[in-house]
Amino acid sequence: MSFKSKLLLGLTGASLFFNCSSPKEEVADSEVKKPNIVIIYMDDLGYGDLSSYGATELSTPNMDKLANGGIRFTNGYASSATCTPSRYALLTGVYPWRNADAKILPGTAPLLISTSQMTVPKMLKGQGYETGVVGKWHLGLGNGDVDWNQHISPSPNEVGFDYSYIMAATQDRVPTVYIENGNVVNLDPNDPIEVSYDKNFEGEPTGKDNPELTTMKWHHGHNNSIVNGIPRIGFMKGGEAAKWSDVDMADHFLEKAQSYVKSHKEGPFFLYYAFQQPHVPRTPHPRFEGKSGMGPRGDVILEADWMVGEFMKTLEDEGLLENTLIIFTSDNGPVLNDGYYDDAVEKIGNHTPAGALRGGKYSLFEAGTRVPFMVYWKGKIQPQVSDALVCQVDFLSSLASLTGSTDTAQDSGNLLSAFMGEDKVGRSELILEATGRTALRKDEWIMIPPYNGAAKIASVNIEIGNDKNYQLYNLSKDIGQADNLAESNPEKLEEMIAAYTAIRGDVNSKVEDVVLK
Repeated sequence: MSFKSKLLLGLTGASLFFNCSSPKEEVADSEVKKPNIVIIYMDDLGYGDLSSYGATELSTPNMDKLANGGIRFTNGYASSATCTPSRYALLTGVYPWRNADAKILPGTAPLLISTSQMTVPKMLKGQGYETGVVGKWHLGLGNGDVDWNQHISPSPNEVGFDYSYIMAATQDRVPTVYIENGNVVNLDPNDPIEVSYDKNFEGEPTGKDNPELTTMKWHHGHNNSIVNGIPRIGFMKGGEAAKWSDVDMADHFLEKAQSYVKSHKEGPFFLYYAFQQPHVPRTPHPRFEGKSGMGPRGDVILEADWMVGEFMKTLEDEGLLENTLIIFTSDNGPVLNDGYYDDAVEKIGNHTPAGALRGGKYSLFEAGTRVPFMVYWKGKIQPQVSDALVCQVDFLSSLASLTGSTDTAQDSGNLLSAFMGEDKVGRSELILEATGRTALRKDEWIMIPPYNGAAKIASVNIEIGNDKNYQLYNLSKDIGQADNLAESNPEKLEEMIAAYTAIRGDVNSKVEDVVLK
């Protein structure tokens, strides 16, 4: 019996199931209930950071339960090697390179997603779902001139989320406040918030000018306003009562995610639970500090693993595991020194965050976009390892098929059968992006067009894939991308160039440099 047939007999699954006219006696009412959907989205977690993906120096038992109890994909990709573009693609089903503004955003950027655009939560709302986002947003807010002391709109609530509890951008960027449904949490109207990414406010200390006030030393780029002893990107004044506590952030977001599940357990619900770990600044709670032996980066990975375990316990305690589809993945690959001196480089030891892959965050090489990627559904998905080529841009169409929606998006493929474990192939081709540059993954091959600029970002010590010549790699034989076959296999190169151009167009691929902001 095929997997789809099994879905019809006992699983809540594809649109075929939800639209079928089978007699009631064949499918109980409890079985036709649409599944809850949870996306757990990590931040800068590398392909080799989980013990289920080969890590030997770190143990991630709770993340491993998802990997070993569901489908662990070996060819699972983010759309981009940086955060904002990947998040845009995940929620919209559109490649980030189609939107010129889809790049790493400051905390004051306008909302990147159009309020008229189809999104995963908007699609699911149309299928009767309650929708929520908890954690990192980093997709812009408002129209570019936000007054943080008033209701902020548009926000996640205008692109499909019924409930939102977020940070505006990243933990290392201002404003360092939580925002619930468009309102800054704990805001004191007598201490208004001011934010700028252009110039400092008079009399406000900075990491650059007042290093004696910092408890974390900046390495590059992070030398503006100081909050909780940590110098940030951007300038902020006021809002003292609203500022978050960094060491409590993971616990805080966990509590909000758990509360959302408990208050929506009658379902169906969709929760986008976006972690901040292991992005900088790495600020583990004291109970995790020093536990990894690798400094704060290792500690926050252990902290995040614990959070995943506690969240899963909540689903189990509420009786929801058997009717909840859980997707776990990361927005891009790993980076060690990403702006602070925090011993990530010095204490890495034998750990390899990228595993056998080349590159890392910001890179067109595999470690930039190939990430941990698991799909778990207790009792519905059989544990397995899949080599199918899958991408986060496909969530919209695939979840639409799962829930009976006919909505789709420009670049989002229906890979539901791959996500359910039936299809072992997945996509045939995929455009990958890193800081404005793109490459083509097709079957087992990847082609990187010529790009000018440095081959490595010195500040983060990562190869980013720039070369004046075409690069062609057979990933089934050379996962570490050591052997460029562009010259020795011109026929395959021409085939890849043609396929790339058919999707990407005749673009000028000369990106002079990569700017980290």
